[in-house]
Amino acid sequence: MGLILLLAGVANAQYQRTFSKIVAEGTTSTPFGNYTIKVGDQPVLLEGEKVTCYQITYDSSPISIEILVDKEVNCKNYIVTSEGLSVMYSCNGTYFGVNRIDEKYNKDGYVTDETDLDKLSYYHQKIIARGKQEEIPAASLIACYYPLLSTKK
Repeated sequence: MGLILLLAGVANAQYQRTFSKIVAEGTTSTPFGNYTIKVGDQPVLLEGEKVTCYQITYDSSPISIEILVDKEVNCKNYIVTSEGLSVMYSCNGTYFGVNRIDEKYNKDGYVTDETDLDKLSYYHQKIIARGKQEEIPAASLIACYYPLLSTKK
């Protein structure tokens, strides 16, 4: 029995993501308070490709958010997941804004469940910024805007 528990612990540890380097900090102007963004120590597989993973934590909320960055030819898709809500932010060079998670990510288990999605905030976030956004500034925008998307505030 002990060996089984030990093996289960080792298997779970392999899938545990670690984040040690802080890349940004700021204020959200929401009840979540200040945020901290850390970059993952190891790349994560998304659609069979290695992608960068960021973690956002907040001072005044137990919620932790992960962002997977999928770089495409003319776009970067930011798959944003937490315990209750998953969405995708995209930067296509013209604008940066929120979308439902693209179907191509469904096979990896990422889908937008609209049960807890605040639709008014969602439509207000369709265009957050104009022009190209680099990864860290985009993650900072996500840290500020994402808390507004959930109906469970």
